Amino acid sequence: MSDQPYEGRYEGQYEGYDPYPQPQQQQRQGQPQQQQPQQPEWQQHTQQWEGQTWETQVQPSMPAADTTYPPPQGYQAYPEPQTYGTVGQPLPQEAPAPTRAPEWTPAYQPPVQQAPGTGSAVTPDTASGYGPPTVTGNARVTDAQRARAEGRSPIIEPGIQPAALTAVLGLLLSGTAAIGQYALVVPLVLLQAVTAAGWFRLNGMWPARQGIALAFLGAVTADVALLAAGRENAPAAILGTLGVWVLLTLVLQLRSHADPDTRMYGLMATVTSAALAIIATGHLAAEPDAVTVGAAAVAVAILARALPLPTAASVVVALLAAAGAGIAVGGMTDLGSKGAFLGLGAGVCALIGHRVASYDYPSRFVHFTAGVALPLAAAAPAVYLLGRALG
Repeated sequence: MSDQPYEGRYEGQYEGYDPYPQPQQQQRQGQPQQQQPQQPEWQQHTQQWEGQTWETQVQPSMPAADTTYPPPQGYQAYPEPQTYGTVGQPLPQEAPAPTRAPEWTPAYQPPVQQAPGTGSAVTPDTASGYGPPTVTGNARVTDAQRARAEGRSPIIEPGIQPAALTAVLGLLLSGTAAIGQYALVVPLVLLQAVTAAGWFRLNGMWPARQGIALAFLGAVTADVALLAAGRENAPAAILGTLGVWVLLTLVLQLRSHADPDTRMYGLMATVTSAALAIIATGHLAAEPDAVTVGAAAVAVAILARALPLPTAASVVVALLAAAGAGIAVGGMTDLGSKGAFLGLGAGVCALIGHRVASYDYPSRFVHFTAGVALPLAAAAPAVYLLGRALG
């Protein structure tokens, strides 16, 4: 069979197929056959097919070549594609509608444990120093609370280095008091500055430049007022300055836009820091001999307290050392043996200040500020009162 059109005229009969069958009457024997009409040329050209032209039976489809790519290594292979539409092959089922993924929820909820010796619950988050995540924020877990939750003591003593600095500052106070009142102002101002900064840091408020500056300014004001009024008017100068500074701090805190709890916390910290710095002016108001004995007793007591001894034994040794230093230094002044009582009283106040500086699991910076200054600042009232009583 050729796909080119037939050029000539076909004269003969087609075999097996006649597109124009003649009536039976004309095919009888003895009658001449009529001449067939001439066929159009387009019909002649379309009669080139031989045999059957169309298959009426469904043939099985040939398997297509496998053109799928092998799945990459490490991934799950997808199922082989299926051919639908052949006889006996069922139609594919309709795919289910996609469902929305559920919201994420933690697969593991940590168990809640009870802290030993406390009524608060401790979770792995709070045990690591951080509270559970919230939208509105969470209060900071202090080092003391974490220490209690872990069964440790929240008290850490400053150690030998802060004790050595306290002893140096105490000896400076003792030596300059023997020289004169104006010479005593230099180490006293340094003591007041360290006291103001150390108290804010001890309460976790850092940096607190305005509060520290306000407290230190109150202490300097008290010093100036005392020098102007004289030792005989020392109570009025100290207490008057303290009252004015409390009122000033209250006014400044009322103008703050912080929440009430924060304002109250800042008010108490500022008033306490200013009070301690102003009370340290008692060294300037006391008698020179009392300051000489009391400052020396504090220096010796703090050094003895820093010795690696049990707490009870260390306290006893520190008090005995303070009394002994009072007797020794008192013999060089007009107090004599009365210096033992003054040294013992100053030593007790110094140990109280030392204990306060050790509380709430303080940092190293707290030890070198509050741990150095609070023993001497707390001993100032005892030095002033006992000096006047024994002198």
